[in-house]
Amino acid sequence: MTLGRYLPYDSIMHKMDPRAKIMSLLLVLITIFFDAGFSGYLLIALFSLTTLKLSKISLSYLIKSIKPMLFMMCFLAVVNIFVLRTGEILVTIGSFPIYKKALMQTAYIVIRLVLIVSLTTVVTATTKPLDLTLGIESLLTPFRKIGFPAHEVAMMISIALRFIPTLLEETERIMKAQASRGVDFKEGKLMEKISAIISLIVPLFISSFARAEELANAMEARGYHPDAKRTRYKLLHWQAQDTYLMVISVGLMVSIIAMSVVGTW
Repeated sequence: MTLGRYLPYDSIMHKMDPRAKIMSLLLVLITIFFDAGFSGYLLIALFSLTTLKLSKISLSYLIKSIKPMLFMMCFLAVVNIFVLRTGEILVTIGSFPIYKKALMQTAYIVIRLVLIVSLTTVVTATTKPLDLTLGIESLLTPFRKIGFPAHEVAMMISIALRFIPTLLEETERIMKAQASRGVDFKEGKLMEKISAIISLIVPLFISSFARAEELANAMEARGYHPDAKRTRYKLLHWQAQDTYLMVISVGLMVSIIAMSVVGTW
């Protein structure tokens, strides 16, 4: 499983400050939800492919990251095509008419999901879990003045990202084990499929809770306490390339918003 996994390459993206990558990701994710048409999404796609090239991550690796989302994309696409009823009718399948704007909205949703997964993959693949934690905590530090638990939230996010590949690998292992016992996840009646999914979810939950307890015991044995004052062996340093990334991200966001506003007039 590739989503959420760090790749130890030597690239420009790997050397960038995690705070710059996180802020750039947030800006572009916000930008994605502005309706600037296919030209706007093309600009974001070019930005995504550029960061992919700078990070030395192969396109095949990105496709592997998108694969787990294919089922959800197909499901959302089918639901939107048959539920949305705006624009001209292009074709009628049985008693279900398919509208032009419904197809466009469905295409936008799929493109947004692909871009979100692509950009998130670049950030997680080029940032070590420790650096990601430090970056998130540093960005959330100003909110400590109002009692926001910056360190705890950063720790939870980093642990969640770290366990995504582990849980997906565990899911695949359980599915193979259940398939060897005769459980079929692809064929069968509705109740049989529900029973098969339950046979997957129950051991996955048990395994997840066991891993969480092991991690908590390990952290406690090492004297971890969230409220304790701590020093940093590794400090974050903002460089010129981080500023360039932020300028490009802000410029992209302004351009997409402008295209969206002009398109609505």
